[in-house]
Amino acid sequence: MRDILPELVGLLTGADARPVALCRVVSTAGSVPRDFGAAMVVTADDTVIGSVSGGCVEGALVHTARQVLDDGTAVVESFGVADPEDPAPGLTCGGQIEVLVERVEASPERLRQLTLLVDALDAHRPIALATTLTGRPDWYLGTSETHEPWRRLDRDVADMLATGRSGIIGVDDCETADPADAQERPRTFVQSFAPPARLILVGANDFVRALSSLGARLGMRVTVVDARPVFATRQRFPDADEVVVGWPDRYLAEQLRGGRVGTTTSLCVMTHDPKFDVPTLRTALQSGTFGFIGALGSRRTVDDRNRRLREEGVREQQLARLRSPLGLDLGAHTPDEVAVSIAAQLIAERQGASAAPLHVTTGPIHHSRPPG
Repeated sequence: MRDILPELVGLLTGADARPVALCRVVSTAGSVPRDFGAAMVVTADDTVIGSVSGGCVEGALVHTARQVLDDGTAVVESFGVADPEDPAPGLTCGGQIEVLVERVEASPERLRQLTLLVDALDAHRPIALATTLTGRPDWYLGTSETHEPWRRLDRDVADMLATGRSGIIGVDDCETADPADAQERPRTFVQSFAPPARLILVGANDFVRALSSLGARLGMRVTVVDARPVFATRQRFPDADEVVVGWPDRYLAEQLRGGRVGTTTSLCVMTHDPKFDVPTLRTALQSGTFGFIGALGSRRTVDDRNRRLREEGVREQQLARLRSPLGLDLGAHTPDEVAVSIAAQLIAERQGASAAPLHVTTGPIHHSRPPG
């Protein structure tokens, strides 16, 4: 939506301003030409700005846009694989998409929201736009400073923004859904305008491979770094966004100098080798920049590594940020089980949650994000 936003605002604020139809990709499956939030605008005279599929389904959406402009009721259109025997439009790439088509008018509230969105994007401030997939869509803007209750979904929006994810939250409109939940927590599309959370994994072993796959499924941008080229290969880590061959501490120092590490960056050191572990952890802990720092190891390994880190100048206050042994107490043994225990800890730390079983706790199940 970012690319068509100036045109959208211009159409709503010009001298001949009239309602327009806004079409946005709200869910995808398989191989698709464009991702979440890809958008196009259709005017009353059938002028089309932008694209949602590279030309596969735009014609059908223009027809839907006319209907939505006429009656004001939003529609969610679904498109799947193109069938040569079926005249209905489809995707030639083999995937599936859902597209929300809604009428956007120059109401004071909508213009206020669009102005806030434009201002945030111009200032490079993270922001999320949530839109209910209902007949009369409701909009909500979430920022790191926003804590206003909204449809029991504001915490979900905050979590999506914190991790830079876009997608569907709320309750699906299906027969098994609780009607009260569907009413209070309607199916809602969240588009986050923020970089995804990063997960930097040091090491090139089976535990790293399992965690790189799980981290990718959680929407994180995953980097695997190891100094050994025979192990750090794309073939061994197909789900990682990047595989870096190099000394991990030097890589982290370069990332820090480039400003590519922040509070949404998690570092997991999983090499079991002091010559990698100690300089890498020293660099990370002394930077004070990472949101999460953890390292695998037995109790004996942790004690020895902490002693070495102190000898390398790491202060007690800095060392207190290190989560080691890494992971939650799940009784995990296999690489996949260990990956689950680590991923669960990453989520719990981000949410400020106890990681205790829900059946022994009280109060709300969904946590608000901790400040900062």
